[in-house]
Amino acid sequence: MAVPGFTFGAFILVLHVSSVANYPSGKVGKSCHGMVPEHSHTARSDPVHNVSVSQMTFRPGDQIEVTLSGLPFRGFLLEARNAEDLSGPPIGSFTLIDSQVSQLLTCEDVQGYAVSHTNPSKKTKIKVYWNAPSNSPNHIKFLVTVVEKYKIYWVKIPGPVISQPNAPPFTTPEATVVPLSTLPPVSHLTKSFSASDCGNKKFCIRSPLNCDPEKERACFFLSFTRDDQSVVVEMSGPSKGYLSFAFSHDRWMGDDDAYVCIHEDHTVHIQPSHLIGRSHPVMDSRGALEDMAWRLADGVMQCSFRRNITLPGVKNRFDLNTSYYIFLADGAADNGRIYKHSQQPLITYEKHNVTDYPKNVGGSRSLFLLKAHGALMFVAWMTTVSIGVLMARFFKFVWAKPVFGQAAWFQVHRTLMLTTTALTCIAFVLPFIYRRGWSWYAGYHPYLGCIVMVLAVLQPLLAAFRPPLYDPRRQMFNWTHWSMGTAARIIAVAAMFLGMDLPGLNLPGPWKTYAMTGFVAWHVGTEIVLEIHAYRLSRKVEILDDARIQILQSFTVAEAEGHAFKKVALAVYICGNVTFLIIFLSAINHL
Repeated sequence: MAVPGFTFGAFILVLHVSSVANYPSGKVGKSCHGMVPEHSHTARSDPVHNVSVSQMTFRPGDQIEVTLSGLPFRGFLLEARNAEDLSGPPIGSFTLIDSQVSQLLTCEDVQGYAVSHTNPSKKTKIKVYWNAPSNSPNHIKFLVTVVEKYKIYWVKIPGPVISQPNAPPFTTPEATVVPLSTLPPVSHLTKSFSASDCGNKKFCIRSPLNCDPEKERACFFLSFTRDDQSVVVEMSGPSKGYLSFAFSHDRWMGDDDAYVCIHEDHTVHIQPSHLIGRSHPVMDSRGALEDMAWRLADGVMQCSFRRNITLPGVKNRFDLNTSYYIFLADGAADNGRIYKHSQQPLITYEKHNVTDYPKNVGGSRSLFLLKAHGALMFVAWMTTVSIGVLMARFFKFVWAKPVFGQAAWFQVHRTLMLTTTALTCIAFVLPFIYRRGWSWYAGYHPYLGCIVMVLAVLQPLLAAFRPPLYDPRRQMFNWTHWSMGTAARIIAVAAMFLGMDLPGLNLPGPWKTYAMTGFVAWHVGTEIVLEIHAYRLSRKVEILDDARIQILQSFTVAEAEGHAFKKVALAVYICGNVTFLIIFLSAINHL
């Protein structure tokens, strides 16, 4: 499964089910046979849409215009069937009239067997051509499933019957509509879940660790209790949208067994689903779940169900007597649709067998590699580079005495800058290890990070070719070195602002933005204070025109005062800088 920065960001990126409405793109080939959206709702029985045709008779090879019209709708699935065998496969093929609103589907490995929508925008009329095949049956009936929104849809709305010339009169079969399957019963929980049996009878996952859903509203809780050959699952958490968990063989998204509890219209729908690659999860039948129940109280959603440990013959359900990584997430929902999780999912540190010995386990909402990436970048671009810049700008005359052949300020500056480059290089590779490649879901952050990385490497390389002090090229070097360094610092701060909002690091907000803004203000303020101090000190300088020698009025006193002030300012700055750094590192460490 994807690593936890994504990991479930995907697990529930936008949990669109394999149905007519849940795929905004209309790629609903899997629904061709039953034409039934699995929306955990009952289809409407009073259709308000109509299918019409351009002619009532046809011959093999004819092309007939078919029109779907009615009140505004978002999705549809149109097919032609043998009117005397509506449960059979689609007949013939379709040709599009407007490819902007409709598309051909491949059903039963045949392209064009059905037509669906291309986007979720509202429509009132769709026109396509139906092509009669050479082996057409005597009578053809058009069927359409129409979706107005997630919980309002009509299944297999009957259209007109068209017949071949000289065909015997069509007689309506006694049963032309396949009855919808009934959903398993769902009951209402009478009391809250409790963590009292965690570690004794229950296998529990909790965030914060050791919280109790019976006493704490903010407690995210997931428990598994073995009962002979089945397992009772309880899930609880503060949510007005959905709660979900998933079993995974690894930390990467794909081929995972997931379960979702969705809050809608003062009720909770409990739904199993599965993941195919790095794509939207697909809802499955609820037939494998028993004893489903739910409860809503004080902004807390709770749901429970029972399922067998093994489910032979049931697709997409994992055997629970094996160890898995377990994900726990929550997010927003609207009209039964769920959207990207509101915070990074909680993921167990290791694989667990929930039918084994009862345990209390925790997890993390951020993987170690991402924590290390963020921590190293904060140290490099909040602390080492900032102090190194101040040393070069304001302390050349404070610590001018040589150390190992170079001025002390320069040795400190060079050491800090090389440390910055080293930390940046290490931090730079960690997300690539984490993602196993480029992260396409992180916005501008990785692009800015690449620019910072290039500048961080170029700076010491450029410094290695620094011209001598009185070389004519020295001024160009100074400006180039300053410009690249300043650009790197500005871009690095922008990258950190963006990175703090990414789910992989999952820093709590909005204080993170205030803290970073405070750090920037602290550094800029310190530079302004030192600049003002340097300017006022320079006002005491007199330049002798004949010898061009700089003399300070009361030189010894002024120099001592200036150096002392700078040392105090640096000490105060470092204390504030380290305080901001500790705040961020502590937040990262507690994720």
